Formats: sequence, C-alpha cells, structure tokens
Amino acid sequence: MEKQAPISAAYGHGGGAGGRGGNGGSGTGGSGGNGTGRARRRGLFALVLGALLLFVTACSGGSGSGGDGKGGGDGDGKNTASAAIVTVEPKDKAEGVETTGALKVSAEKGKLTTVTVQDDEGGDVEGKIAADGATWEPLQHLSSGTKYKVHAIAKDTDGRESAKDTTFTTLVPKNTFIGTYTPEDGSTVGVGMPVSINFTRGITEPEAVEKAITVTAEPAVEIAGHWFGNDRLDFRPEKYWAPGTKVTVKLNLDGVEGRPGVYGKQSKSVSFTIGRSQVSTVDASAKTMKVVRDGELIKTIPITAGAPSTTTYNGQMVISEKYPVTRMDGATVGFGGEYDIKDVPHAMRLSTSGTFMHGNYWASAGTFGSANVSHGCVGLRDIRGGGDNGTPSAWMYNASLIGDVVIVKNSNDKQIAPDNGLNGWNMSWAEWTAK
Repeated sequence: MEKQAPISAAYGHGGGAGGRGGNGGSGTGGSGGNGTGRARRRGLFALVLGALLLFVTACSGGSGSGGDGKGGGDGDGKNTASAAIVTVEPKDKAEGVETTGALKVSAEKGKLTTVTVQDDEGGDVEGKIAADGATWEPLQHLSSGTKYKVHAIAKDTDGRESAKDTTFTTLVPKNTFIGTYTPEDGSTVGVGMPVSINFTRGITEPEAVEKAITVTAEPAVEIAGHWFGNDRLDFRPEKYWAPGTKVTVKLNLDGVEGRPGVYGKQSKSVSFTIGRSQVSTVDASAKTMKVVRDGELIKTIPITAGAPSTTTYNGQMVISEKYPVTRMDGATVGFGGEYDIKDVPHAMRLSTSGTFMHGNYWASAGTFGSANVSHGCVGLRDIRGGGDNGTPSAWMYNASLIGDVVIVKNSNDKQIAPDNGLNGWNMSWAEWTAK
C-alpha cells in the first residue's frame, strides 16, 4: 500500500509535482497548485479587511471603550452643561419693583464673574460682586418708573459658564419730593457760598437722601454735608472755598425713598464757580467796615449798626440775595409798625430773619461812623433812588457777589444761628461733621 505524503509536504510541493507529472499527475498536481494559490489570496484579503475595519473603528470612535478608557464623544466633559445656577431677584418681567433693596443677583455651585444692570437708556447701575463670588448687589438706588435689564454670568469649578438675562420695571410713586438748591447753575459766587438744599417734604431717611447727592470740587477739597432739621441739607468745605474753584452738585434723587411712601423725583447736575475772595469785617463798636479782597484791604467804610435795643448779630454771615431796591416792613420781622420803607436801596440779605446790609438815605450823613441807630441791619450812606450814585452803599453793592462773607464783631448781641441764612460757618468743622 502506498504511503500518503505528510500534509505539509503535499502543500509544500504540490506545484512542482503538477509541473512534472504525467497525464494523471498533471490533473492532480495542477489542481493542488491552484487550491493553494486561492487559499493564499483569501488569507491576504482577510488581513486587509481586518486592517480596514480597525481603521474605520478607530476613526469613528465606536461605542466600545478606547485605549484611553474614555469612550464616547463627550467623555472629556466639554459638552456637559455648567453646574452653576444664577438667580436674579426680582423675577423676570416683574413690575412695580421697589427702588431700594429689591435687586439681588446670586450664584449657586459657582461664582459670579459678570453682572451688568442697565436702564432703558443704556445707563449702568453701579454694583459690586462679593469677594466669594456668591452675590452681587447695587451700590445705588434705582430710578422710579424705569425698565431695567440684567445680564449675569457665573462659572462652575470646571470653568463652564452659565448665564441669565431678565428685565423688570420699578414702581411709579404716588407721592414725591424734590430739592430746591442754591446757588444757581452757572453762577459765579463768593468764597463763603455753601451748597444749600431745601426739600419739599420732611426727610425721615436722611442717610439715603444724602448718599444720593454728591458735591465735588476742582481742585479737590473735602466737602461734608450737615442737616438743619429734616428739610434742609447744606454742604461746605472746612474753610472758605479757594478762589477759582469749580463746584459740581449732582442730585440723583429720582427713586430715593425720603420718607415712607414718598420718593424723590429729581435727577439734575448743576455747577458754579468761586470768584475772587472778598471778606468784609464790620466792627459794631468802631462803626466801620473793612473790605478785604484777595488778602488786601481795599476800602474802609463808615457804617451804622443796630441800636442798643435792636443790636446786630455777631458772627460770619454770607450774602444770600441782592436787591437794587426793596421794601422793608418792620411788621414782617417782629417790629410791628415801627417802620415801613418801600424803597430801601442796595439791599443785600445776611440772614433769613431779616438782617441786611443796605443803603440808608433817611439818616444824616454824620450818623455813619459815629452812631448805631438801625433795627439790626448794617447801614451804609446812600441817597434815595439808589443806582450807581457813587455813595459807599452803591460802591459796596457793585463790589459784592452773592456768597461774599460779612463778619460782624463787637456787637452787644449773640452769635447768629448757623441755620439763620447761609451761615453754617459759625459751626466748627467738628460740629459740622458730627453725626
């Protein structure tokens, strides 16, 4: 019996046998050679197909885990939503919102990075993000009857952002107040001129109102406010203003709750300039007035001060009004019918209670510098009709500005009250700034 060749030998030599065989060997050998070639081709095809499948799988990412163990398109967390949550109070589209205390922005599971609040004209509301990034609150009150939009952004611990945008509208108050102020916008005044604001309603929240008013000077100087009662707020520096100073007053009262249910309705900016320095000192005992301008004595004027029974206040007084001619009726200042002069010339007010420096045409010329005969005013020689008549009174009127200082000394009377006119200079700086 013929032994069969080993399988490895048959596959290894089939081609050669087919080439040399006879008729029978040709069929068997040829057939063996062709089968082995086809097997090799099938093996090569399988290898190529496997490589392609690996390539396609690697490119597509597949659904299985890759070599880095992440798997999936968002395995690195870049497309995961931020964990930070931004909250805005009041709620979106709220109406009738209080102008103070209602607006708050906060963040949970993250920190605030940006908060902007704007009114419907694009004006920004100043605010501050807390050091821990958890909250934001405005540093100022809101205006009444105004629509605001809020844009806030917070980041979580992975740096992913979360934003919120809302709008709301503040209340329209039924009861309002304003402040009437002096000096006038654009005016040039003397070195003693304070900023004085009188409110149309009594204020029970003075800190909120004072915070809404800023007074600045150029060159800069410390300026402080002082309340006289609950309806008047004055501002001044420690010493008289320096000549040439430009003062700006901003009244941001719109929306300030000055008393329960009563809101400010005023947003205004005014400015004025300090002119040359002029401080005049009246010596009631010597019956003279020395006028000092920019540190130099420019004139000494004989005067008549208050009579022994109606003395003139002592103290620093500021000219608050000027009238070429005015009427003075004793009945309006507590003197009954003692006098009623309808044409007092060159009158300059020094107090609310009726103290003036003015022209006197009814006393004899010899009175001035020798006798005190007035009802508390400072009188200067004049003629009836006033005008630019060359008298000491006319000269003084033309040489004076509202805001100039007139100091009275050596009168047998008390010091004028700081709130009797624009006369807060009669308080020390410590008294003025005390709360």
